[in-house]
Amino acid sequence: MLFKEVPFLDRFAAAAGAGFRAVEYQYPYEWRPEDIAARARDAGVQILLHNMPRGEAERGEHGTACLPGREARFREDLERAVEYARAVGCTRLHCMAGVAPAGAERAALQAAYVANLKYAAGRLQAEGMQVLIEPLSARTVAGYFLTGSAQAARALDEVGAANVLIQYDVFHMQIMEGNLAASIERLLPRIGHLQIADVPARHEPGSGEINFDFLLRHVDAIGYSGWVGCEYNPQGDTAEGLKWAKPYL
Repeated sequence: MLFKEVPFLDRFAAAAGAGFRAVEYQYPYEWRPEDIAARARDAGVQILLHNMPRGEAERGEHGTACLPGREARFREDLERAVEYARAVGCTRLHCMAGVAPAGAERAALQAAYVANLKYAAGRLQAEGMQVLIEPLSARTVAGYFLTGSAQAARALDEVGAANVLIQYDVFHMQIMEGNLAASIERLLPRIGHLQIADVPARHEPGSGEINFDFLLRHVDAIGYSGWVGCEYNPQGDTAEGLKWAKPYL
């Protein structure tokens, strides 16, 4: 989502030039995995995370994990994601829950979701990879199945796999729940990755209502040892907007 001033394959060098040691991206499937791997290697950045394919755009799908009857597509998309992740040395895949169909029984959606996550956990365990699940705000994806941290934690309990963790995006969680510091502290052992963007406009830290100076110091103080991904839309030039990040980069 950053460095959109340049084509996708040029963003790895741009990120490295700004001081980043690692990157994530959402959907790499328009490009060949070997080309992505080469650009990341040349830039000297590690690839941390990307999404599984979304499913079928014409169906309005935003993932298929919660959709009964779409298990074959879920597994097909998982294999494609594994192919890309393996090629670039990425060890985390975001498994999107999907949009709940109108009138669908929540119990049936939950059963499909847990079953698909259990399958993904076993498949990715064989690859030495993690499955990440991310609650999204209704403002961003209307009707999304996974919308809260407590719901995500219950899913982890049902799946019962050590390599399935929460991708905690403070943008979505501020909108849906607030109380970010306490929520992150409570969920800390179950958080595999943090992402940040300010609210309400999903721009860089300092552009909205979240006190990132406090929040990032708190995350350090409670012992979070993972990565923090900048998943925001810059207000203008990416490099200009990264002034907030100089203490961290």
